[in-house]
Amino acid sequence: MSLELKNVSKRVAGITHVKETSLTLETGHFNVLLGETGSGKTSLIKLMAGLDSLASGQIILNGRDVSGLSAQKRNISLVHQFFVNYPHMSVFDNIASPLKVAGVARSEIEGRVDEAAGILKLKPFLNRKPHELSGGQQQRTALARAIVKESDAVFLDEPLANLDYKLREELRDQLPELFAGRGAVVVYATSEPEEALLLGGQTALMTDGKVVQFGPTADIYRKPRDLDAAKVFSNPPINVAGVTKQGERVILNETTSWTLPGAAATLADGPYTLAIRPHHVLPVETPAHSVRLSGRVLVTELSGSESSAHFEMSGQPWVSLSAGVHPYQVGEVHTFHLDPNHCFFFTPDGTLAA
Repeated sequence: MSLELKNVSKRVAGITHVKETSLTLETGHFNVLLGETGSGKTSLIKLMAGLDSLASGQIILNGRDVSGLSAQKRNISLVHQFFVNYPHMSVFDNIASPLKVAGVARSEIEGRVDEAAGILKLKPFLNRKPHELSGGQQQRTALARAIVKESDAVFLDEPLANLDYKLREELRDQLPELFAGRGAVVVYATSEPEEALLLGGQTALMTDGKVVQFGPTADIYRKPRDLDAAKVFSNPPINVAGVTKQGERVILNETTSWTLPGAAATLADGPYTLAIRPHHVLPVETPAHSVRLSGRVLVTELSGSESSAHFEMSGQPWVSLSAGVHPYQVGEVHTFHLDPNHCFFFTPDGTLAA
């Protein structure tokens, strides 16, 4: 089973929402669309699901051209970030609704609903109405409906975005198992790089209505093709600064330079854009984090067991993300330490150099 996009695009009132895109999405793993809000993820999902019309291109589902078919004729399931359930129906009937529309026998419906409800821990709630459920239970109901339908393709558009942290963690862990072995092409949209890494599979990085890189999730995280891809796959935002390479050293500013390790040492001399993710810039020195930086702290945030500090260095904004609680003082100059082994270098046109 596969879902192939051939030069698909979307335009509304003359404005391009999805630029020409070609992708082949397959079964056996999650296919993740990763990008910020407004990057085009939902627009692309609507094209794939048949909810919006193509401006150009073709969509091939399991060898069949479905470009001109409505969503109802594509045998697909769609789960939104909002809890879309029928308020007047019981949980059982909500889950069973696509099977009833398809004319499936009552005995088979009961068996398939029972299986899906068991997987998603909904059996005690089958006689309740959606308003009697928690947010997590309502989203489980929507997921159960997607499972029970046995669709050729399942589209999950940020399905965990409106759940609390604990529920997100729990369902995120379960999702790959829920759809494993079902033969459907699973497409999952998210704005969180960490979620893409946890789900694994293949990831398409999206920005400004286009896919800038597609491939195995871990591979494109380790080696973004260009600066746009590196920016998409980082939260908090990746640190970016202009540098100059001279001989074996790279110069960041008048007080900071270091000897380049590995392949970066072989780069031609000249200007580059350095990019490094915030968790490779720490407030404490380690054997790996050996390059000393100094910047004025602008904003600090504490989230669970992590601390982040936004600081200014040579007129450029930087971010440090580290484990634990650190005594930052807004307005004060603080020392940070960069790991030179995790720096990306991009040419002036944005292409990855090393």
